[in-house]
Amino acid sequence: MKKLTCIIIDDEPLGKEVVETFVKEIPFLNLSASFEDPVEALAYLQDNSVDIVFSDIQMPKINGMELLRSLLHPPLVIFITAHRDFALDGFEAGVTDYLIKPVRFDRFLKAVSRAKDRISVSQASVEEQPATDRIFVKSEGKIIKLLLSEILYVEAQGDYLKIVTASASFSTQLTLKSMDEILNKTIFFRVQRSFILNLEAVRSVNGNTVELINGKSIAVALNKKEELFELLGIK
Repeated sequence: MKKLTCIIIDDEPLGKEVVETFVKEIPFLNLSASFEDPVEALAYLQDNSVDIVFSDIQMPKINGMELLRSLLHPPLVIFITAHRDFALDGFEAGVTDYLIKPVRFDRFLKAVSRAKDRISVSQASVEEQPATDRIFVKSEGKIIKLLLSEILYVEAQGDYLKIVTASASFSTQLTLKSMDEILNKTIFFRVQRSFILNLEAVRSVNGNTVELINGKSIAVALNKKEELFELLGIK
């Protein structure tokens, strides 16, 4: 497996330096950048792809939770903070781990290994085929072929994805980012941080909500609405 790219975000120089030292001790990590200003980090993430973000939470201008939620295609996130108050919100937002300062190296390594395992599973769960009309997903111990035209939507549910067709649904251990990269962009569109939908499955649009042919209603992020309308041919 190639090295995993990561960045560090911490407005406290000492805290940032500690994490930098830890990262250098782990051979499968490659530090791409390190930031004290979370706004600069956000700009970097919007233009660059990374595997893992190590971030403090309480920072000026924008906190770590807000930064995570602002990303359309968030990488795996490990929060490293002195504050316990955000732990529940962090795990509900899908963070990989939540470390309380001061962090021991063995605890840091455990969190990084967990992230590495998640990325390895994501890469192994879907085998993209030369044919562009199907994908294979691993679900409940079986490799299942799904025609893209049959998929109505994909929903992120914690560490898993739920892939829904007209007749069944399948759970697979994969990130929504990985699935978004695999699916045919002319057929599928990520309407918000938790959903990718099949444009051909859209029955109607009402304000910021789309209804699919199976009756499922999905909210559309405000910054995605204009692009969705353009793809659907709505003037």
